[in-house]
Amino acid sequence: MTKGHSLQTTPTYDALVSAIEGLVRDARAGLKAAMNAIMLQTYWRTGEYIVEYEQHGRDRAVYGDGLMRRLAHDLTLRLGRGFAHSNLNYMRKFYLVSQKIQTSGFFGKGQTSGFLTWSHYLEILRADDPLEIAFYAKECENSKWSVRELHRQMQSMLFHRIALSRDKEGVLALANKGDHVRKPEDILRDPYVLEFAGLPVAERLKESRLHSALVEHLRDFLLELGRGFSFVASQYRIPLNTDHPCRVDLVFYNFLLKCFVLIDLKRGMVKHQDIGQMNMYLNYFKSEVGGKGDAEPVGIVLGANKDDLVVQYATQGISNHLFVSKYQLYLPNEDQLRGKLAALLDNVGKDKRESHNQ
Repeated sequence: MTKGHSLQTTPTYDALVSAIEGLVRDARAGLKAAMNAIMLQTYWRTGEYIVEYEQHGRDRAVYGDGLMRRLAHDLTLRLGRGFAHSNLNYMRKFYLVSQKIQTSGFFGKGQTSGFLTWSHYLEILRADDPLEIAFYAKECENSKWSVRELHRQMQSMLFHRIALSRDKEGVLALANKGDHVRKPEDILRDPYVLEFAGLPVAERLKESRLHSALVEHLRDFLLELGRGFSFVASQYRIPLNTDHPCRVDLVFYNFLLKCFVLIDLKRGMVKHQDIGQMNMYLNYFKSEVGGKGDAEPVGIVLGANKDDLVVQYATQGISNHLFVSKYQLYLPNEDQLRGKLAALLDNVGKDKRESHNQ
């Protein structure tokens, strides 16, 4: 450009800039994906080499249990960072686990995940059960979790909570499909873990404070709800001529089920009146809110506690998709959930053996 002159932009010029920008961005994204794939393949092959050496190496007895530490020392001297003892152990586990798991959510020879990074795998490989590992890999791929989001889901024992809410056949399917939402029951979790809200457990909690905390931490609450949810409204007013204003605490839309999901919060034990109120809300949404192509709405009464017998009788005869679930303000007890899941999987094995014998 000469002094005193400026280049005038035109639609054609703007299109040129946009085209070049798109080309470069695509190239950068492709380069990043290619580098990630190469890195994962390298770590997988490193694990394979270690396992092959352990199984067939003639001088393995010379190193014994100190093999990994010596290998970490020598590789770090030659290659620099990235080959610490713990990292090599994870590469070894990466390879071994991939031999046990047959699911597109994980990683195998000649097969790469387009989304998961080594940082994702470092989180996933902290689990020991192959079913749990396969589930988190598949669900992370499906839901595009960040490493932080994956860490939170694993801390909250998501796999165990979902598995314990499914029928026996559905437990094993989680490893192959992830949290596959096909019917209203599939979105339910019991309990819902709300530790992200930062509310004190000992305090007698007001419903208004719980509601405000969930709205304030809406992104985290959406993560806890699962895939397919989008936020619609808070304190949704239902214009009915009743003694008290009718408001639904939280309204979401699930695009996988193509329906509205209504959530009412209760600070203590869920009562039969709460269930009846939610049923009224669902009837209103069916008649007045849902549009063409929408499935019937789903209602969840979310309380600090519930009596299963009261829930059974209060929901009996109700045709709407109405569920009652609990929430807790702290992370669940790992040992208890693992014990419950182990018992369930043991029952699955027993049922299969009895069916085979018959």
